[in-house]
Amino acid sequence: MNTELIILFIVLVGSAALTLLFRAIFTRFGGNRYTSIRGGTPRAVGLAPFIILVLFFPIPGRYLIAIIGIFALIDDIVGRKQIKGLKLEFGQLSRGIGMILVMIIGYFYFGPASILIALMIQPMNIADMQPGSACTTVIIMGSMVLIGIFAINSTIYYPVLILMAACLGYAPLDYKGKIMMGEVGNHTFAVGLGVSFAFLGGLIGNITGSIFLTTFFVTLILLLITSTIIAYIRRNNLKNFIEGTLQINNPNFGDFFMDVLTGGGLGDLVRRSTLRKRDITIENPLLIALGFRRLFYNPYAS
Repeated sequence: MNTELIILFIVLVGSAALTLLFRAIFTRFGGNRYTSIRGGTPRAVGLAPFIILVLFFPIPGRYLIAIIGIFALIDDIVGRKQIKGLKLEFGQLSRGIGMILVMIIGYFYFGPASILIALMIQPMNIADMQPGSACTTVIIMGSMVLIGIFAINSTIYYPVLILMAACLGYAPLDYKGKIMMGEVGNHTFAVGLGVSFAFLGGLIGNITGSIFLTTFFVTLILLLITSTIIAYIRRNNLKNFIEGTLQINNPNFGDFFMDVLTGGGLGDLVRRSTLRKRDITIENPLLIALGFRRLFYNPYAS
């Protein structure tokens, strides 16, 4: 049997086995790895595909996955504890450090696209809030990368298959709403997808003769497509959240897309530092259609 097929089988089975193991452990011992969502759900079970990808995902992507996974796991373990004297949580700080390291270390391999690889964390974090959404995103976007690789007549598709096999091994219980990836899981798949996007961009760049520039723009386009898919998958929940919690009336798809791209704790942290307590009202119909009401929504406004 082909060695690559054997490894893919090990990745699939290993991810499934570790998923069952961590589900049992986190359910039994609880703590920050067990939420009250959906009647009690073990969180951070994404530790299973993280371990598998650190072992089997090709270098240099393996390095970036290891970095972000470790810092994301700290977030899962510590929980939402506030840092004394700062309007910042330990988890936010840990994730922020991990993202910065991914950008810096990834730059040596992928150039400016490393920034986009780190920014993939935001939409995948939003996707993980709904059962199966993050897994569906990995499968769809991984398949899209594979199609791109085949389209340019390349045979270097092994890294993407590793990522998808790890996801498929983990996915069944997630689709049933029995487990959640947690930060360690969705951050892992975010960086894995980002690296796959940059990998495809590099292959196309070898053809165009402008590797770093092509890699950046291919990764950017796929990041935006990813956010669009997540916004569509989560459109009903996002409508309820934006209308009910944020009090933005009649939200449209632009608002959903912008929430996926810029929402969550990370986006609010940026808004806090840039908008401070300003409340910006968007009235232009075009800007409203593009989701600028959500983009400039400031939870810290006076």
